[in-house]
Amino acid sequence: MRLGSWNTEGSTSSTSPAQQPAHVTFEPGWRWATDIKPLVGTDSCQAHHVDHRVAGSLHVVTDEGNELDIGDGDAYEILPGHEAWVVGNETYSALEFQS
Repeated sequence: MRLGSWNTEGSTSSTSPAQQPAHVTFEPGWRWATDIKPLVGTDSCQAHHVDHRVAGSLHVVTDEGNELDIGDGDAYEILPGHEAWVVGNETYSALEFQS
């Protein structure tokens, strides 16, 4: 099971620690449905994400069936009710401002 990683060390934000961006990474092959769903027990991710992509590609499908490909330089917001997975052979990396 690949959980990915979250790291808030080295943040230069002047806000409280709870508001500092986290650096998230997901290895190739990571998928929410197989790597996180068994731990949280929901049908889809119920977190609200506000992120800026640093490297790699991610594909997102909402519970309503909308699809989003996240790539070079994208800043994005994903509302609760989605599934996601890494696309390709590059590690996905992002700065997460809300989750």
